[in-house]
Amino acid sequence: MDAMKKGWFSEIGDLWPGMVQSLQVNEVLLDEKSKLQSIQVLDTKHHGRALILDGVIQCTEFDEFSYQEMISFLPLCSHPNPRKVLIIGGGDGGVAREVVKHPGVQEVVQVEIDQGVVDASKKHLPNMSCGFDHPKMTLHIEDGFAYMGQHHQEFDVIITDSSDPEGPAESLFGEKYFELMKSALRPGGIVCSQGETVWTCMHLVHKMVSDCSRHFPSTAYAYASVPTYPTGQIGFVLGSLDPKIDFRDPSKVFTSEEMEKMDLKYYNENVHRAAFALPTFVQKKLSPFLKK
Repeated sequence: MDAMKKGWFSEIGDLWPGMVQSLQVNEVLLDEKSKLQSIQVLDTKHHGRALILDGVIQCTEFDEFSYQEMISFLPLCSHPNPRKVLIIGGGDGGVAREVVKHPGVQEVVQVEIDQGVVDASKKHLPNMSCGFDHPKMTLHIEDGFAYMGQHHQEFDVIITDSSDPEGPAESLFGEKYFELMKSALRPGGIVCSQGETVWTCMHLVHKMVSDCSRHFPSTAYAYASVPTYPTGQIGFVLGSLDPKIDFRDPSKVFTSEEMEKMDLKYYNENVHRAAFALPTFVQKKLSPFLKK
């Protein structure tokens, strides 16, 4: 099957067998290869601009906010005082845009492996890449796995906004990565990683939650609705060094005025709590590893 055919882009991948997600395309704005992966930006008929890496949809302007807000504010609002935050990946800038909004965050460090993704986002996705320009932000172009090993007890929250476990992001899905994140956290620190979907990738979800539970006394799995991701759902694996934490009960609840000022479109207190309410088949599969 062709990924681009008769004005339609189709996302074809082994992680979601027997199905595709297709977007009608008005124009191909960018089609190039960096040293690590292929990068495309498409102007679509209904979903605005879409970022595609190695043939896989990373985000669209139509619904990117749901993913960016949830992977950011689930961990940030679970931590009582998230002063210093590390973002691994996230080359489109969307997570950075959200993290810097949190009033308690004083410093954000981001490590993205591919300069090409950052450049593409700055040129074609300014509503996301604006996060790079915030005074709280410091961006490093290097390998996040290696960076983590050089920093010890430095961060309150670590957010991993990775692509799927193929290619440049593969090292961010193993147990060693959770071990490295643990060592880079301050006492009581929290991690949150892109956690795939239970509908087609339960084996990956199970492994990630299991790996996380080996290094964090409190582990949780949450999910959000993102229509342009396979199955329309994406998950998040969270771990905390605080054994008493209950991820379902946010430490920080924003006022209506704060939410309006931060321009939050998806995340709120009720959505936070509901994100951890798992369907029965997921609960049964993951219950041996979920704590609190």
